[in-house]
Amino acid sequence: MIRPVKREDAVQIAEIYRPHCEDSCVSFEEVAPDAPEIAARMDKVTRRYPWLVEETNGVVAGYAYATNHRERAAYRWAVESTIYVHGDFQGKGVGRALYAALFDRLRRQGLVKAYAGILVPNPASQAFHEAMGFTLVGIYRKIGYKLGAWRDVGWWELSLLPQSGSPAEPTPPESSTLKLS
Repeated sequence: MIRPVKREDAVQIAEIYRPHCEDSCVSFEEVAPDAPEIAARMDKVTRRYPWLVEETNGVVAGYAYATNHRERAAYRWAVESTIYVHGDFQGKGVGRALYAALFDRLRRQGLVKAYAGILVPNPASQAFHEAMGFTLVGIYRKIGYKLGAWRDVGWWELSLLPQSGSPAEPTPPESSTLKLS
């Protein structure tokens, strides 16, 4: 079941994300955020963009959300997408379902581009994003230093809506704020 994130999901989301911070270079965060920090991030994100989870038998199998691509006003039709799937659920269609639902919601908001920054090399994530319609637009060489080495990040782009004429202003997400109190 794909649904908007809830406060109580923060603990499971923190656990899904933790190994990507501590044990790999997939995330450039070096200290994994705890559940309260994840909840604060959820609150901030959901004011403007969707944050979705896939729940299977009460377990968060994965999550996906969008954030600002850049802060300047002219970028307001573009987002950065993020997705993480619990190891026990990888390869079972969770990521594909989450991204499909996220992109559908972003289109309804009037957003036209999604970008994904991916550690390179990361063949599984690269292949997944390309299967979802993303195309490589560039690589930042040796942009981050983690776990004893300089790391590259590739940027992939997905067109969500056609770009022509003057776009309408993006709208708030369907559930515009997360009730975290």
